[in-house]
Amino acid sequence: MANSTTIEWTDATWNPVTGCTKISAGCDHCYAERFSERFRGTPGHPFENGFDLTLRPERLQQPLGWRSPRMIFVNSMSDLFHKEVPNAFIGSVFETMERAHWHTFQILTKRSSLMRNFLRRRYGQSRGPSHMWFGVSVEDGTKKSRIRHLQDAPAGVRFLSIEPLIGPVGILDLTGIDWVIVGGESGPGARPMEREWVREVRDQCRDHKVAFFFKQWGGLRPKSGGRKLDGREWSQFPEIRPAYSVAAE
Repeated sequence: MANSTTIEWTDATWNPVTGCTKISAGCDHCYAERFSERFRGTPGHPFENGFDLTLRPERLQQPLGWRSPRMIFVNSMSDLFHKEVPNAFIGSVFETMERAHWHTFQILTKRSSLMRNFLRRRYGQSRGPSHMWFGVSVEDGTKKSRIRHLQDAPAGVRFLSIEPLIGPVGILDLTGIDWVIVGGESGPGARPMEREWVREVRDQCRDHKVAFFFKQWGGLRPKSGGRKLDGREWSQFPEIRPAYSVAAE
């Protein structure tokens, strides 16, 4: 667990799984892969095996020892719903998150149908715990099916991470969506993001009263272009629903 992070929309990261495999164009320049592979073969380093998918059971209890409430991005270096992560292990991650109710957990995936199915098995028809936020990545208009999967999932809070935004997304169905993050790609070979693509998303969020967070323009470095859109920063967060009691189920 990292006590701090440069990711603007969270306070800390927790990685009970690391490593992943590419699934769509948004993965092409994955920052997590680039970082991890720097240390492949370094004896004793946490990323000695590079970006190979790795379960880390020794980290499962970490948030329970962190008593100060904070927002925690879960698996910033992986995807919890990767098909090779056993359901039993995902369940153990959920048990920790459910117990650590004083934190806010942010879980983001590109494997949207697998997340939907897991949440249905765990929470049935109810909305899940309000301190656990579930999101999907949507890099352009070809990946909007992930939004439908999220809308069909019994998540307490639902969000979209439209990052890296590498093409226009068009009209979005924001029914049941609480939060939208937009950001440009960063790092070597970063693909440019058009201003009108961002405005199109922002305006739809404004029309539907959905919280909008603009993370960055991107470039060679994450901060290269700053994070102002039309002269201001957009840093909205969703309103939280009443807490859900796992013990009451």
